[in-house]
Amino acid sequence: MMDSDEIRAVVLAAIGTIAPEADLRQLAPARPLREQIELDSMDWLNLGAELQHRLSIEIPPADQQRFDTLDAIVGYLAARGAALPPPASPAPAVGLPAVLPCTRHWVAGTAVTVRPMQPGDRAAEAEFVQHLSPEARYLRFMVTMRSLSDGKLDYLTRVDQDHHVALVAAAEQGGQPALLGVARYIVDNTGTGCEFAIAVDDAWHGTGLAGILMQALVDHARRRGLATMEGLVLRTNTAMLRFARQLGFEQHRDPQDRDTVTVRRAL
Repeated sequence: MMDSDEIRAVVLAAIGTIAPEADLRQLAPARPLREQIELDSMDWLNLGAELQHRLSIEIPPADQQRFDTLDAIVGYLAARGAALPPPASPAPAVGLPAVLPCTRHWVAGTAVTVRPMQPGDRAAEAEFVQHLSPEARYLRFMVTMRSLSDGKLDYLTRVDQDHHVALVAAAEQGGQPALLGVARYIVDNTGTGCEFAIAVDDAWHGTGLAGILMQALVDHARRRGLATMEGLVLRTNTAMLRFARQLGFEQHRDPQDRDTVTVRRAL
């Protein structure tokens, strides 16, 4: 068993992995983490997965809603009897990495390429997020923000395309390459499921681009051998909930969480 100080050290290390730009020494333990660090919906899911990876404990998604402050996380893990896992051989992969898609589509009169995210897309990703409307940014990241920090940009663009897969819809606009949409998934701690997130430029809503991008992501996860895909959606984001339903995702509402809905589908 670990004491509170040991658990706190593990939690801080996990937060540092998810939010590398955060100054961990300045975190106020009783103040909401959302007020101190830029953590979007996928970050919270990743934090739970990271803690499960580092500690011998299963954290149900519903319990992660309690992770409001550093003290709350430490208290929860202490009550659950967190312990460092014994050394073990890595679990075998569920499936071999699937070939990443690179396909051409004609969308709203524009040639669009769906392809893997590349490190060279860093500037384009920053421009893409900044070009989103404030409402679209909030619906995607679940925090109010104008632009991405350097650490967040690195995290979103320097992906391994195995555990963290990111696909982009790209086209030329005004003679310059631009990102029109981004979809990604991250494999969960079990190695059999993943969490997804998607955002499409406001001007491309209703063109079918989101469906093309999301279907490519689902198909890749299926070929990868994953069994389930899920995501966290704001309850007020009715368009995304309808879109997820059209793609075969079921909605699971937590009565203790009035703000979000988990959408999940079998692959």
